[in-house]
Amino acid sequence: MKYCVLIMDGAAGLPLPDYGGKTSLELARTPNLDAMVKTGMVGLAHMVPKDMEPDSAVACMSIFGYDPKVYYSGRAPIEAISLNIPINPGEALFRCNLVTVQNGAMVSHSAGSISTAEAHELVEALNKALGNERIHICPGISYRGILKLKGAVETTQAVCTPPHDIPDKLAAEYLPRGAGSKLLLDLMAHSQEVLKDHPVNKQRIARGDLPATSIWLFWGSSRIPTMPLFYETYHRKAAVTSGVNLLQGLGKMAGMAVLEISGVTDGLDNNYAAQAKGALDALKFYDIVIIHIEAPDEAGHTGSVKEKVAAIEKIDKLVVRQVRDWRGDGLRLLVTSDHPTPISIRTHTDAPVPFLLWGAGFNPNGAKRLTESEAERTGLTINPGWNIMRRLIGE
Repeated sequence: MKYCVLIMDGAAGLPLPDYGGKTSLELARTPNLDAMVKTGMVGLAHMVPKDMEPDSAVACMSIFGYDPKVYYSGRAPIEAISLNIPINPGEALFRCNLVTVQNGAMVSHSAGSISTAEAHELVEALNKALGNERIHICPGISYRGILKLKGAVETTQAVCTPPHDIPDKLAAEYLPRGAGSKLLLDLMAHSQEVLKDHPVNKQRIARGDLPATSIWLFWGSSRIPTMPLFYETYHRKAAVTSGVNLLQGLGKMAGMAVLEISGVTDGLDNNYAAQAKGALDALKFYDIVIIHIEAPDEAGHTGSVKEKVAAIEKIDKLVVRQVRDWRGDGLRLLVTSDHPTPISIRTHTDAPVPFLLWGAGFNPNGAKRLTESEAERTGLTINPGWNIMRRLIGE
């Protein structure tokens, strides 16, 4: 038996009043998922435990089959692992976004979805101006980076807010505060001077793109994360494909292979077909493949119904269709969101998400589509959500 997990990041959401009260999943045309739902099992899963932040790190750890209450120790170290950044005792790590703040408001948590090449050039300038033997920014994918601080563990006590939680709100009201915040505030303030007249930003402004006006620091941690290997826990060889550092880091922590597939990105320009083909081809060597697609979440954060629906439809047409057509020794499939990213609030919630279990051993339970309302109507609930991996593999 082979297994596939498809994570449609942030695809779940809330009803949209301007669209007849439908959610993005309900608006999307998903003929392939619809067909599979009719022969599969649909329900709701609580991927985010109570009193934990509704973050992809927490939710995807649940999907991977690990209890976040036991193994989650902060997001920044997970992303650092994906970038092969060594984590030593006495060091603090923070997620470091390039953001756009204009007229005091958080206009974009991603500096207008800045390209990886542009972001790396800006980070190089920031390191030259702000970096030293204690301070270094490691660039990641697109707007994402990791700030590494030596001898400044106290900074992890600061209260920090993710920039995607405050779209269009006054940034000054959500700056790091409390114990340990001074260094973070200083770095953020000085970054604005470095970025203000940088050639990359001038070029972005000239072509109508948003500039990166500041770094934004959050998700700080000094704890070195550990998780048991996936193979030791579930006795299957696993691989993962994703366009973001987080999922790559989770995969490495679990001892999974991280698939290198050309064209895999974090946006709507993702090569969905190539990602699906590469993952399914990997089933020749692995028992389970995890396909993570970030695009619906990014669209949710920007508040674009059109782009979120388009991402879901591309997943159905270019990914789910290949899974349906896959010919092998038998396949079991889990399709799920990790958390909702409702268009109306442009950030995550901890509400349960709809899932589909399909393949041998999963019997239909009356659902017609993979949507929030249909999943709730079945009455099937998995709580805590990290048990869903055992349901998939039949243990």
